[in-house]
This record gives sequence, structure tokens and C-alpha cells, in this order.
Amino acid sequence: MRSVALTVNGKRHELELEPRDLLVYVLREQLGLTGTNVGCDTSSCGACTVIVDGAAAKSCTLLGVQVDGAEITTIEGLASNGELHPVQQAFHDHHALQCGYCTPGMVMAAVSLIEHGGATSEQEIRTGLEGNLCRCTGYHNIVVAVQEAATTMGRAS
Repeated sequence: MRSVALTVNGKRHELELEPRDLLVYVLREQLGLTGTNVGCDTSSCGACTVIVDGAAAKSCTLLGVQVDGAEITTIEGLASNGELHPVQQAFHDHHALQCGYCTPGMVMAAVSLIEHGGATSEQEIRTGLEGNLCRCTGYHNIVVAVQEAATTMGRAS
């Protein structure tokens, strides 16, 4: 076991982890943050995407011990004071989800993309989100939602 301290959604946690514990399972099973989904366990689908120290990361590819000292944001940490984050609101407004399984990871990837200035065109959005798979929507509404959120957040060109 190894002692690890990390901040998740603004709250500091001190945990005892096995060196082999994947971050996605630490979030879900130890911290009860089940919004981060387990999809493929191979980094192919992006359902487990979270933000680690300001950048999107697939939590199925990170060991819990690797994020010792990190700041992590999950889908549960986006809304504030009962208000949806602009990306969450845009996904809702544009029906950019169907079954919803990929949605938390897709939203987190979109937040990171927008915050890093990568959502200035339809092609940039499509390229920026290509590591996140959705089997239901056909992506059009997702792209429209990300474009609107980027505008709302003042990050569109």
C-alpha cells in the first residue's frame, strides 16, 4: 500500500492505494464518484476522461499513485451552486447525448479543449474530441454544443 494525497473537485483526499489501482476505480470505488464511467479499460473510448492538473486525461490509463499531489476534476465537480457548467448546459440544450454513457467523458474532454483554445472551428472540435467515442449521436449535436459552450465561455474565435 502507498499513501497518496490528491484533490478531487476541490476536496483533498488522503488514501492508501495499491500501486496497481487505476485512477478510474479510485474515483468510482473509493471516492464514490461514479460519474466517471469505465468503458474499455484500454483508453480507446474516452468514457473515463477527467481533468488532471488542467488537462484532459483518460483515468483508465493512470495509476492512482501517479496522481499523488494532483488536482482532479470529475463531471461531479463541474456544476456550481446548482448551475450547470456551460458545457453541460450546451449538451443539454442541443441534445448532445442519447444513452449518456459517453457523456461525462465527452463533456470533460470538451471542457479541456475549450479551456486550451482548441474549439475555434468545427474541424478543431472534431479533431480535439476524436479520442472520445459516442455510438449514439453521430457527433453533430456534440460539435454544435461545444461551439456554443466555447462562445458562452468567451473562448471562441
